[in-house]
Amino acid sequence: MITIDNLTFTYPGRHNPTIGNLSLQLPEGSVYGLLGRNGVGKSTLLYLIAGLLTPNTGRIEFDGIDTRRRLPSTTASIFIVPEELTLPEISLRDYVAINAPFYPNFSHDDLHRHLETFEIDPRMRYKLTNLSMGQRKKVFMSFALACNTPLVLMDEPTNGLDIPGKMAFRRFIASSVNENRTIIISTHQVRDIETLLDNVLIIDSERVLLNASTAEIGRRLAFVHTSDAEVAARALYAQPSVGGISAVLPNDGSFDTEINLECLFELASTRPDELAEIFNKQ
Repeated sequence: MITIDNLTFTYPGRHNPTIGNLSLQLPEGSVYGLLGRNGVGKSTLLYLIAGLLTPNTGRIEFDGIDTRRRLPSTTASIFIVPEELTLPEISLRDYVAINAPFYPNFSHDDLHRHLETFEIDPRMRYKLTNLSMGQRKKVFMSFALACNTPLVLMDEPTNGLDIPGKMAFRRFIASSVNENRTIIISTHQVRDIETLLDNVLIIDSERVLLNASTAEIGRRLAFVHTSDAEVAARALYAQPSVGGISAVLPNDGSFDTEINLECLFELASTRPDELAEIFNKQ
């Protein structure tokens, strides 16, 4: 369980907080999609959860322990994959030998399996710095999940991946999900992850716009593609799309539709109070 209580964080030299009085709880064993506009603090929140930044006020607890304390038991339980990363000029074998001991549940078998999902030879001998940006990200993500930490934080993980790489990423995450692991993925590339998510978390800098399971979202909202102007007029949110209009409507129980994350995000951003009212109904 991740518990965030009245969290505030301001970068030095700035007057306005990046995150202000944010509170929420995230139960374990789910894949969360963390969405928000640029500058609302998504990446900052991940680093705060990992204990790599210290909040000005408030606290973050992971399994009841304040992450800012950076206890060995906590750091061995959390792995963060940053958007941009640099790997040392050593081989994968040496990298694993140096870093794997910090993670008691590290599995060489899992590392090989993940690398093979990304079509990377686990026996490669050349230095990590010789890899392309996309290959470095694949190797690092493979190592991250091979550590088998209960919490994995990923910031824009599909940036730098080509289309086959993004398809492999979805297989990679799907094969790594279990009831004891929580994965939080912050991204703007919503189509890369929308089939993977159990929960959707949408924030702005000072409040949670939506924190709900995909099952609950499907019960309360219907996502339709229509050419009917009357349907579009009744929609909570609508936008032009190829061959018609993509719309979000309240679900009266007669719809069973797939979630359109782009439309959901825009609905949460433009009509947050109406969305909250829908999800607060019993």
